[in-house]
Amino acid sequence: MVNYIKNLKIHYTFHNINADTTIVLLHGWGQNIEMMMPVGSLYHSFYNVLILDLPGFGESDEPESAWTVYEYASFLKELVDSLSLKKIILMGHSFGGKIALVYASKYPVEKLVCFASPYCKEMKKLPLKTKIYKCLKKVFFLKWIANIMKHYIGSSDYKKASEKMRGVLVQSVNLDISEDVKKISCPVLLIWGSMDTAVPVKRAYELEKLIPDAGVVLYEGNSHYAYLERLQDVKSVLDHFFQVRR
Repeated sequence: MVNYIKNLKIHYTFHNINADTTIVLLHGWGQNIEMMMPVGSLYHSFYNVLILDLPGFGESDEPESAWTVYEYASFLKELVDSLSLKKIILMGHSFGGKIALVYASKYPVEKLVCFASPYCKEMKKLPLKTKIYKCLKKVFFLKWIANIMKHYIGSSDYKKASEKMRGVLVQSVNLDISEDVKKISCPVLLIWGSMDTAVPVKRAYELEKLIPDAGVVLYEGNSHYAYLERLQDVKSVLDHFFQVRR
């Protein structure tokens, strides 16, 4: 399905059983609808299920500028309203989880599930080549060298992104939403893998303390994609959280 929000073509799937509540699933950085389908399909008999390609990913248009997480949350509210969804359960992985956290701090949400979702800046020591790049970038006649170097530094996510989406990634990675998450009033479930190297598990327990009504489920030995690696276990936890009886 296709909708137009903020003048952007948005690709999504909507499994509609005319239930009162809709589960909305948000994928992580560099991903698309398919990454959230295994979770969404678990609840086709109980809820409406909306899964979208976030702007700049999959088959959805890129935003016209480097959006912040707040702009993604505003976009999502417009999409929810355009589909006349009254009650939503919001679920997000990684980047999508950060959007979900901001959304739940501003708009009504019945329940929130975050899979390995960052909320603050990860302070890491810059490698030498990154420091050199930053210095070269400041000197006008050396900028051409910096433009070459930028293709060989940074994360794989950064390298694969367009210039505009790189701006989105940088803003998201550097944004601390600690004060926002304190405003979340709905119940929140935080699901993490103990071996997550992208968003360390300590962030789950920090979020648990910041959010008024939150709990952590930790899967030992699993990665940033624990929600897929332990899908059947996650289903059991979600069923209990949603009070679903099969």
